[in-house]
Amino acid sequence: MAMFIISGSRGTDDPTMATLPFMAAKTAKEQGHDVVLWLWNEAVTSARKGSADHIVGVNLTPLKDVLAAVQAAHIPIWVCGACAVARQIGQGDLVAGAVIKGMPDYIKAVAERDRNVAF
Repeated sequence: MAMFIISGSRGTDDPTMATLPFMAAKTAKEQGHDVVLWLWNEAVTSARKGSADHIVGVNLTPLKDVLAAVQAAHIPIWVCGACAVARQIGQGDLVAGAVIKGMPDYIKAVAERDRNVAF
């Protein structure tokens, strides 16, 4: 079993790229790996309650369905604190399983993981 941190930087501005990190996290978990999903830049908008309902990438499963699978698999969703503040997103605005984290948390997780996959 490998340990992954999968990061996404796109959100409602690019539905296809917004969906891919969630799909990768789901797939890695299904393969038995330990996974953390890190959302930064515009990707933090994907963790806002209700946002995933409106994100559908080209030829992809709607993000709301992939998000539900990520949540059901208990994959931690870490939301960049500075990115969230810039978009006026607080902890209370986030979907279940998502928490606001800082850059020290991200760097520590990267250092502890075997693989870092970025979208």
